[in-house]
Amino acid sequence: MTEPPRPDDSWPPPRSDLDHIEFLDGPKSRLSELARILRIGAEFFRGFRRLHFVGPCVTVFGSARFPENHSYYTLAREVGRRLALAGATVMTGGGPGIMEAANRGARDAGGYSIGCNITLSTEQRPNRYLDRWITFRYFFVRKVMLVKYSYAFVVLPGGFGTMDELFEAVTLVQTRKIDEFPVILMGVDYWAPLLAFVRRTLVAAGTISSADADLLTSTDSPDEVEGIIRRTLAANRSAIAARPRKIRLMMEG
Repeated sequence: MTEPPRPDDSWPPPRSDLDHIEFLDGPKSRLSELARILRIGAEFFRGFRRLHFVGPCVTVFGSARFPENHSYYTLAREVGRRLALAGATVMTGGGPGIMEAANRGARDAGGYSIGCNITLSTEQRPNRYLDRWITFRYFFVRKVMLVKYSYAFVVLPGGFGTMDELFEAVTLVQTRKIDEFPVILMGVDYWAPLLAFVRRTLVAAGTISSADADLLTSTDSPDEVEGIIRRTLAANRSAIAARPRKIRLMMEG
């Protein structure tokens, strides 16, 4: 199997995790803080520039740790294929496991496959099924990109990072910082304890409403996911059709 191409600005990663640690380690000199603001701004601009014309995306979240022979990998690959058939660009965190599987499924269907990779202390290479990707230094910049271009979120089993991405997405929907895009959990057995906690503890305590709990859809059916995505893209057809005009400043690659 061939290695993925390596855009000059995306691999190898531009810096180590040291910059991120220093950023969150309290105030530094004003000059170094200004330099960091400029680096963060440049990373946002680079992300906007590279992803500006990728089309309507659906972001798939999930663990990097599931191997190719795992049932969740198989499920994610089929989901990626169905998303592509529904007309969506498949966006992931660009790494292995569930991310690779979803990107691979998009490729299976001849769809477009995007990755927002992240610099980690344990090297994470972009998976080989990406048509376009970018590697980020800062997690919060990467999370903005994973949300900004997406009309729905499909969340397969994962760990702390996946939980963070899940609750980031559902909080943005709950607080109406983004439109009420679907948040779909796949792996019914895996998510059952979490959904029970949401309803039996959070709703019961009044920290969220029952309507908030209903923002999460749980299913193991790729057919159901494809149907939800087709309806969502159809409902947002006018927004999707109003594509931004291509100006040289925002074009890349």
